[in-house]
Amino acid sequence: MRQRPLRIGLAGLGSIGQQVARQLDAGIDGLELTAVAAADVEKARQNLAGFRALPRIGTLADLSDTDVVVEMLPARIFADIARPTLERGATLVVASAGALLSHMDLVEVARRTGGRIIVPSGAILGLDAVRAACEAPVASITIETRKSPASLAGAPYLAQQGIDVHALRAATTIFSGTAEEAALAFPANTNVAAALALAGLGPRRTEIRVIADPAVDRNIHTITVESAVARFTCHIDIVPNPENPRSGQLTSRSIIACLRDMVSPVRIGT
Repeated sequence: MRQRPLRIGLAGLGSIGQQVARQLDAGIDGLELTAVAAADVEKARQNLAGFRALPRIGTLADLSDTDVVVEMLPARIFADIARPTLERGATLVVASAGALLSHMDLVEVARRTGGRIIVPSGAILGLDAVRAACEAPVASITIETRKSPASLAGAPYLAQQGIDVHALRAATTIFSGTAEEAALAFPANTNVAAALALAGLGPRRTEIRVIADPAVDRNIHTITVESAVARFTCHIDIVPNPENPRSGQLTSRSIIACLRDMVSPVRIGT
């Protein structure tokens, strides 16, 4: 018997949210874009003008009847949608993996209510291999993130340390620490490291180095894993989102791939 489509709600309609909305409106069997929450409702209506099936547009509360909520919000309001979604036993797809590190109590909420937290791969590769490797002893997992100064500008850590990334003339390591520390230092830039930490050794044992490099025009991530069953390195160069250089063009596509998996009769990968 054919089930009804999954009702999808989008929490946030920035550049990533608009891309996800357009893909859903174009038509994906088994998925239905039902509602969108945006800070500026009128602007959201303008951005969605011309959609084949215009979703309901309102506040975060207007997502309360959806089956799946895709979170694409600033880290400071992450819990405003994450907690009520999980409290009602729905599925939360998290784009702000770094914010999740600061709200790990939500895992217990999901366990109690039957809700689910799903973190898409986003701008990272090799998570399947990381998860498999962590079924055996793992010595270390590290990630080097290299971005242009424009991609890193505005991070709280830069203001705290008095670092002017726009003044840099050569590649410079501006941060070295754990994924947990990076999530606070660069809340809009280290979702990749957070996803890696959640897939592997956790935020306190995952090491990250952030490099500001005026010579690059891509977001570049290199992951190295040392385990008892394998040693591997993953390297990816991602084209930044032209509307928001802090994120890459893979992010929205990863969310769509994640949503497709929920209704597909075949799933590839761990």
